[in-house]
Amino acid sequence: MGSFYTSCRVENHSDTKRGAVVSKLLVDTGSEFTWLPAEVLARIGVEPVKKDLPIQMANGQIVTRSVGFAVLRVDKFFTIDEVVFAQRGDLSLLGSRALEGMNLHVDARRKKLVAAGPIVAATAIRPEVARRMGIVVKGGRPRKRTRIVKAPARRRTLGKRQP
Repeated sequence: MGSFYTSCRVENHSDTKRGAVVSKLLVDTGSEFTWLPAEVLARIGVEPVKKDLPIQMANGQIVTRSVGFAVLRVDKFFTIDEVVFAQRGDLSLLGSRALEGMNLHVDARRKKLVAAGPIVAATAIRPEVARRMGIVVKGGRPRKRTRIVKAPARRRTLGKRQP
């Protein structure tokens, strides 16, 4: 599949005027969190909310890092998410939670991020009610109502077998 990088604007969630652009973030769908340099996060006023959070690395090693909240922007897409205060030697990563929050998918062939399309949500409306309301329901036909019929009681007779 290959890997690729993107740039991202990171902003303080309580004051979005305080922000910085991180120009080389590895897009990593295998990482839940987004990892950004601790110096950048401190400079824009992002504070660690969770300290010494144990995180398991891809190689199995467990490290502890601090985590805070930030607004992440890639092109016209944005989300607010937890970000890891990356230390020297850590990679800067754009993780899967941020991608999901921005409703972006990875186009591995073209090595770029693309809009994921409409957000899927459950509905509380039965398909037949939706159709009557003029809402288009995709897939399947409405179920037919089945009438439950009680089976006739079997007669017990002595000595004779019932068919």
